[in-house]
Amino acid sequence: MNDGVSGASAPRLVRMRDGLNGGLRRVPAWALYFLAPLPALYLLWQGSTGGLGVEPISALEHALGELALQLLIAGLYITPLRRFLGINLMRFRRAVGLIAFFYVFLHLLTWLVLDVQVPALIWQDIVKRPYITVGMGAFALLVPLALTSNNLSIRRLGGKRWRQLHRLVYGAALLGGLHFVMLVKGFQIEPLLYMGAIIVLLVLRLPSPQRLFARSA
Repeated sequence: MNDGVSGASAPRLVRMRDGLNGGLRRVPAWALYFLAPLPALYLLWQGSTGGLGVEPISALEHALGELALQLLIAGLYITPLRRFLGINLMRFRRAVGLIAFFYVFLHLLTWLVLDVQVPALIWQDIVKRPYITVGMGAFALLVPLALTSNNLSIRRLGGKRWRQLHRLVYGAALLGGLHFVMLVKGFQIEPLLYMGAIIVLLVLRLPSPQRLFARSA
Protein backbone atom coordinates (compact mmCIF):
# COMPACT_ATOMS: atom_id res chain seq x y z
CA MET A 1 0.00 0.00 0.00
CA ASN A 2 2.73 2.45 1.02
CA ASP A 3 4.84 1.55 -2.02
CA GLY A 4 1.89 2.23 -4.29
CA VAL A 5 1.25 5.63 -2.75
CA SER A 6 4.89 6.66 -2.97
CA GLY A 7 5.10 5.34 -6.52
CA ALA A 8 2.03 7.32 -7.53
CA SER A 9 3.24 10.51 -5.87
CA ALA A 10 6.73 10.37 -7.38
CA PRO A 11 5.70 11.45 -10.92
CA ARG A 12 3.64 14.27 -9.43
CA LEU A 13 6.64 15.55 -7.48
CA VAL A 14 8.79 15.31 -10.59
CA ARG A 15 6.24 17.33 -12.56
CA MET A 16 6.10 19.95 -9.79
CA ARG A 17 9.90 20.17 -9.72
CA ASP A 18 10.13 20.43 -13.51
CA GLY A 19 7.40 23.07 -13.53
CA LEU A 20 9.23 25.06 -10.88
CA ASN A 21 12.52 24.84 -12.78
CA GLY A 22 10.76 25.86 -15.97
CA GLY A 23 9.29 28.91 -14.26
CA LEU A 24 12.63 29.84 -12.75
CA ARG A 25 14.28 29.72 -16.17
CA ARG A 26 11.96 32.52 -17.26
CA VAL A 27 13.07 34.78 -14.40
CA PRO A 28 16.06 36.91 -15.44
CA ALA A 29 18.92 36.91 -12.94
CA TRP A 30 19.39 40.66 -13.42
CA ALA A 31 15.99 41.26 -11.79
CA LEU A 32 17.55 40.40 -8.43
CA TYR A 33 19.88 43.38 -8.72
CA PHE A 34 16.89 45.72 -9.06
CA LEU A 35 15.19 44.17 -6.02
CA ALA A 36 18.38 44.14 -3.93
CA PRO A 37 18.30 47.76 -2.65
CA LEU A 38 14.65 47.61 -1.53
CA PRO A 39 15.25 46.19 1.98
CA ALA A 40 18.02 48.75 2.58
CA LEU A 41 15.80 51.61 1.42
CA TYR A 42 12.98 50.36 3.64
CA LEU A 43 15.32 50.24 6.64
CA LEU A 44 16.54 53.77 5.93
CA TRP A 45 12.94 54.96 5.70
CA GLN A 46 12.16 53.26 9.02
CA GLY A 47 15.18 54.90 10.61
CA SER A 48 14.16 58.34 9.38
CA THR A 49 10.59 57.94 10.68
CA GLY A 50 11.48 56.49 14.08
CA GLY A 51 10.58 52.95 13.17
CA LEU A 52 13.88 51.47 14.35
CA GLY A 53 13.38 52.27 18.03
CA VAL A 54 15.41 54.34 20.45
CA GLU A 55 18.77 53.19 19.01
CA PRO A 56 18.22 53.45 15.25
CA ILE A 57 21.90 53.20 14.29
CA SER A 58 22.40 49.99 16.24
CA ALA A 59 19.13 48.57 14.87
CA LEU A 60 20.09 49.50 11.30
CA GLU A 61 23.55 47.99 11.70
CA HIS A 62 22.10 44.76 13.09
CA ALA A 63 19.39 44.49 10.42
CA LEU A 64 21.85 44.98 7.55
CA GLY A 65 24.25 42.43 9.02
CA GLU A 66 21.48 39.87 9.51
CA LEU A 67 20.29 40.38 5.93
CA ALA A 68 23.84 39.81 4.71
CA LEU A 69 24.11 36.58 6.70
CA GLN A 70 20.74 35.38 5.43
CA LEU A 71 21.85 35.99 1.85
CA LEU A 72 25.13 34.13 2.42
CA ILE A 73 23.14 31.18 3.76
CA ALA A 74 20.73 31.40 0.83
CA GLY A 75 23.71 31.16 -1.53
CA LEU A 76 24.90 28.05 0.30
CA TYR A 77 21.48 26.46 -0.13
CA ILE A 78 21.63 26.59 -3.93
CA THR A 79 23.95 23.62 -4.52
CA PRO A 80 22.20 21.21 -2.08
CA LEU A 81 18.82 22.15 -3.53
CA ARG A 82 20.00 21.06 -6.96
CA ARG A 83 21.87 18.00 -5.69
CA PHE A 84 19.19 16.56 -3.42
CA LEU A 85 15.89 17.99 -4.73
CA GLY A 86 16.67 18.78 -8.35
CA ILE A 87 15.68 22.45 -7.95
CA ASN A 88 18.03 24.45 -10.13
CA LEU A 89 18.84 27.96 -8.91
CA MET A 90 22.43 27.98 -10.14
CA ARG A 91 21.86 30.88 -12.52
CA PHE A 92 21.00 33.10 -9.54
CA ARG A 93 24.00 32.14 -7.40
CA ARG A 94 26.31 34.93 -8.60
CA ALA A 95 23.62 37.57 -8.05
CA VAL A 96 22.83 36.26 -4.57
CA GLY A 97 26.53 36.31 -3.68
CA LEU A 98 27.05 39.86 -4.92
CA ILE A 99 23.93 41.10 -3.15
CA ALA A 100 25.17 39.43 0.04
CA PHE A 101 28.45 41.33 -0.32
CA PHE A 102 26.48 44.53 -0.92
CA TYR A 103 24.73 44.11 2.43
CA VAL A 104 27.94 43.13 4.20
CA PHE A 105 29.47 46.35 2.85
CA LEU A 106 26.45 48.40 4.01
CA HIS A 107 26.69 46.76 7.43
CA LEU A 108 30.39 47.69 7.64
CA LEU A 109 29.76 51.20 6.32
CA THR A 110 27.05 51.80 8.93
CA TRP A 111 29.46 50.74 11.66
CA LEU A 112 32.28 52.93 10.31
CA VAL A 113 30.34 56.08 9.46
CA LEU A 114 27.37 56.14 11.83
CA ASP A 115 28.56 54.10 14.80
CA VAL A 116 32.32 54.56 15.33
CA GLN A 117 32.59 57.88 13.42
CA VAL A 118 36.11 58.57 14.74
CA PRO A 119 38.69 57.01 12.35
CA ALA A 120 41.28 56.67 15.11
CA LEU A 121 38.96 54.30 17.01
CA ILE A 122 38.36 51.90 14.10
CA TRP A 123 41.56 49.88 14.42
CA GLN A 124 41.24 49.96 18.21
CA ASP A 125 37.77 48.40 17.99
CA ILE A 126 38.94 45.76 15.49
CA VAL A 127 41.78 44.67 17.77
CA LYS A 128 40.04 44.88 21.14
CA ARG A 129 36.64 43.41 20.26
CA PRO A 130 36.91 39.79 19.09
CA TYR A 131 33.51 39.77 17.39
CA ILE A 132 34.59 42.73 15.24
CA THR A 133 37.88 40.98 14.43
CA VAL A 134 35.92 37.92 13.27
CA GLY A 135 33.50 40.06 11.26
CA MET A 136 36.35 41.87 9.52
CA GLY A 137 37.85 38.48 8.69
CA ALA A 138 34.60 37.47 6.99
CA PHE A 139 34.58 40.73 5.01
CA ALA A 140 38.21 40.24 3.95
CA LEU A 141 37.37 36.79 2.56
CA LEU A 142 34.42 38.16 0.59
CA VAL A 143 36.33 41.00 -1.10
CA PRO A 144 38.25 38.81 -3.63
CA LEU A 145 35.06 36.89 -4.36
CA ALA A 146 33.15 40.07 -5.20
CA LEU A 147 36.02 41.36 -7.35
CA THR A 148 36.19 38.12 -9.37
CA SER A 149 32.46 37.53 -9.79
CA ASN A 150 32.55 38.32 -13.49
CA ASN A 151 33.09 36.41 -16.71
CA LEU A 152 36.46 38.06 -17.39
CA SER A 153 37.88 36.76 -14.09
CA ILE A 154 36.56 33.28 -14.81
CA ARG A 155 38.40 33.29 -18.15
CA ARG A 156 41.62 34.69 -16.71
CA LEU A 157 41.75 32.42 -13.68
CA GLY A 158 40.43 29.36 -15.43
CA GLY A 159 37.38 27.50 -14.23
CA LYS A 160 39.18 25.28 -11.73
CA ARG A 161 41.20 28.03 -10.04
CA TRP A 162 38.14 30.31 -9.98
CA ARG A 163 36.07 27.63 -8.25
CA GLN A 164 38.85 27.03 -5.71
CA LEU A 165 39.04 30.75 -4.97
CA HIS A 166 35.29 31.00 -4.49
CA ARG A 167 35.35 28.31 -1.83
CA LEU A 168 36.43 31.15 0.43
CA VAL A 169 32.72 31.79 0.81
CA TYR A 170 32.58 28.78 3.15
CA GLY A 171 35.02 30.41 5.53
CA ALA A 172 33.27 33.76 5.18
CA ALA A 173 29.91 32.21 6.07
CA LEU A 174 31.38 30.45 9.11
CA LEU A 175 33.03 33.65 10.31
CA GLY A 176 29.83 35.59 9.66
CA GLY A 177 27.82 33.12 11.73
CA LEU A 178 30.43 33.21 14.50
CA HIS A 179 30.39 37.03 14.40
CA PHE A 180 26.64 36.96 15.06
CA VAL A 181 26.96 34.40 17.88
CA MET A 182 29.67 36.46 19.59
CA LEU A 183 27.82 39.74 19.07
CA VAL A 184 24.64 38.94 20.99
CA LYS A 185 24.51 39.14 24.77
CA GLY A 186 23.46 36.10 26.75
CA PHE A 187 21.97 32.93 25.33
CA GLN A 188 19.90 33.57 22.20
CA ILE A 189 18.63 30.85 19.90
CA GLU A 190 18.53 32.86 16.65
CA PRO A 191 22.29 33.19 16.02
CA LEU A 192 22.75 29.53 16.97
CA LEU A 193 20.15 28.53 14.37
CA TYR A 194 22.04 30.51 11.72
CA MET A 195 25.32 28.89 12.75
CA GLY A 196 23.71 25.45 12.76
CA ALA A 197 22.31 26.00 9.26
CA ILE A 198 25.76 27.05 7.97
CA ILE A 199 27.43 23.99 9.48
CA VAL A 200 24.81 21.62 8.03
CA LEU A 201 25.09 23.20 4.58
CA LEU A 202 28.87 22.86 4.64
CA VAL A 203 28.70 19.25 5.85
CA LEU A 204 26.38 18.45 2.92
CA ARG A 205 29.21 19.51 0.61
CA LEU A 206 31.60 16.92 1.98
CA PRO A 207 32.21 14.01 -0.38
CA SER A 208 30.25 10.86 0.44
CA PRO A 209 32.13 7.79 1.75
CA GLN A 210 31.48 6.07 -1.60
CA ARG A 211 33.16 8.94 -3.51
CA LEU A 212 36.12 8.92 -1.11
CA PHE A 213 36.48 5.16 -1.57
CA ALA A 214 36.30 5.54 -5.35
CA ARG A 215 39.06 8.19 -5.28
CA SER A 216 41.32 6.07 -3.11
CA ALA A 217 40.76 3.06 -5.34
